[in-house]
Amino acid sequence: MTHPMAALLVGLATSYVVIGACFAVVFVARGIDTIDPMARGASWGFRLLVLPGSVIFWPLLLIRWAARSMAPPAELNAHRRRTRRAA
Repeated sequence: MTHPMAALLVGLATSYVVIGACFAVVFVARGIDTIDPMARGASWGFRLLVLPGSVIFWPLLLIRWAARSMAPPAELNAHRRRTRRAA
């Protein structure tokens, strides 16, 4: 791998983590209550535990937060497809 390519990958990864960290702070403080009703009134200890995952999965959480979706996404696997065809 060439130096410019490595520098680009490191820059992209750094940007992803920085954006994720900024998003995670706001999400853990305000947004988690919107998409997870069980997190309402949760302690800051719980929110601190959720913070690293929020940094990593920020694009998925942002989509759910923007859609104000409380229901977890439906799992679609071979068993569910087969059940849908039979019904």
